[in-house]
Amino acid sequence: MSSKIMIEANNLTKNFERKIALSSLSFTIKQGELVALIGPSGAGKTTLLNSIGGLVPISSGELLLDGKSLSAHKKGKSFAKKVGVIRQQFDLIGPLAVIHNVLAGKLSEWGTMKSLFSLLVPQEKDLAIKALERVGLHGKAFEITSTLSGGEQQRVAMARLMVQRPEIILADEPVASLDPARADDILAMLTKIVTEEKQTLITSLHSVEYAKKYFTRIISMRNGEIFFDLPTEKVTDDLLAELYQLKSGVMA
Repeated sequence: MSSKIMIEANNLTKNFERKIALSSLSFTIKQGELVALIGPSGAGKTTLLNSIGGLVPISSGELLLDGKSLSAHKKGKSFAKKVGVIRQQFDLIGPLAVIHNVLAGKLSEWGTMKSLFSLLVPQEKDLAIKALERVGLHGKAFEITSTLSGGEQQRVAMARLMVQRPEIILADEPVASLDPARADDILAMLTKIVTEEKQTLITSLHSVEYAKKYFTRIISMRNGEIFFDLPTEKVTDDLLAELYQLKSGVMA
């Protein structure tokens, strides 16, 4: 694994009116790491991901991406090459053909005219089709996105990220709406692609089982604070029981 630090947080704090959503978080994440964020609902996982993605401004502290402050990264083309996001809701436009949703990963690079023309005649079509083949959607390029299953739509979102090619991928509960078999498929595929592309992945998950199966490091959060930050193999049932305030040390 590279020793290059991709994300560095120093005393990161976020307040929403009187509520403290993130409280003095400090951590570093290196290039190529597969990091799972776990913790009870309302722990601050989504707020942290949105802060890293530039969607929620931090209240205080310092957040560096690849050695530069978040504000120093220009939005648009530069930022799109640095950070990509995948969500539970997929963020796809249902009435459009699959290929157009995949090529949305290129919109930050294209000018307005090329983007509009691509809706009539898809630009860089071969790139999109290769990405779709890689996520197991061969032959689906011109199907209407809304007709696909949930698992297939999440694969379209992954193909879009492959076209975008960001250095950091933030995945916010990417499999929460999928059944267990499809969730397994998506996480296996996502972590495999990220590893092959030497990208950095931070994923929030409700499932401790998935976190332990697919990720090499687990950061747990509770009440806006980091509860523990450990290599996956050092995360014990006792720690998890304390995190979720269970009476038993056994996780379901």
